[in-house]
Amino acid sequence: MRITIDTNVCIGAGQCALTAPSVFTQDDEGFSALLPGREDGGGDPLVREAVRACPVGAIKITEE
Repeated sequence: MRITIDTNVCIGAGQCALTAPSVFTQDDEGFSALLPGREDGGGDPLVREAVRACPVGAIKITEE
């Protein structure tokens, strides 16, 4: 699994960070970001829910 965030689409709602805080955070401007080393989700079962919670579809999962 590989997680990507389209920062041109993200509106900074923070739903991903609220849903899966072990994987997502928000940068200084409030936009979503991945925590270092969590690009693969780190096995967190809430990652897919965080993707669904994004109101603008900025987060994508690619299966490797």
